[in-house]
Amino acid sequence: MNLSKSDEICAAFGIERVLVVPGNHDYPALSPILRAHPDVAVRVSRSSWLLPRPFRLRIGGRTLLTLSGATSVDRYWRLPSEWSSDETITDADIAAAIRGGPADIMVSHESPSDTPVRAVRHILRTNPLGFPRESLIESAASRVRVRQVWDAVNPPMAFHGHLHAPGGGTTPDGRRLISLGCNGQEGNLAIVNLGDLTVEVPTLREIRGHEAEVGS
Repeated sequence: MNLSKSDEICAAFGIERVLVVPGNHDYPALSPILRAHPDVAVRVSRSSWLLPRPFRLRIGGRTLLTLSGATSVDRYWRLPSEWSSDETITDADIAAAIRGGPADIMVSHESPSDTPVRAVRHILRTNPLGFPRESLIESAASRVRVRQVWDAVNPPMAFHGHLHAPGGGTTPDGRRLISLGCNGQEGNLAIVNLGDLTVEVPTLREIRGHEAEVGS
């Protein structure tokens, strides 16, 4: 990540800080930083902070719980240097996340199990990239852990990435879950109104229009 460019964009749009919830592939690079500063947010540039797992904060009167990490379904295809066990969400992480009590919003990288998001269910059912059985078993266990936290803290709204399957869904008890796309994919950005928890998902055309504005 180009932190200087990120800081430049943040300054242009009046964004004071970017709080990073690391994904699974981030840990080989970020683990040394996070281990050196356990359980605290780590500032890595003028505007960017890395968040530990789990992490709680209040923004706009709302309680936000973040739960970074996810199981890499492609880890058996990677070199040892390209994978870190620190990506794994542990029982201790679950206990710490739940111990803090309810939250208004939850942001994770991993999807919870039994997701109401149709696009995610399709990916999990079809395994289009042919990941090995061992990876699928580990991934399923990781999603169960996230579901435990999601159910326990009971946020009315939650977001995750990881599956590159943008979409949304609602559980029978009314909780909303939004799966975000990856960079360059429709649905990779969501803007939350913290007053009423409504969500706007800009189109790629809108996002790229802002990019062109910054570049000019």
